[in-house]
Amino acid sequence: MRRKICIIGNSYGVSIPKEILEKLQLTPGTQVEVKVDEKAKKIIIEPSVRESFQDTVDKEFAAQVNDFIERYRPALKTLAEK
Repeated sequence: MRRKICIIGNSYGVSIPKEILEKLQLTPGTQVEVKVDEKAKKIIIEPSVRESFQDTVDKEFAAQVNDFIERYRPALKTLAEK
């Protein structure tokens, strides 16, 4: 699956399709490890081993919070700057 690298603030990012996240049971806010295999020229993204809080957070609630943040990001950013 081909994706583009995009600019996110002072960093870069690649979106991960929802279908892939669902297959791996990953939700917004899940901590991941990003590694580089220089020999194979690959970027490896995998869930962090320290995911103990994931079992206590309701996945539907986490998704709702993420949707809220995405919807109101400009307003939240303005409030944070005040």
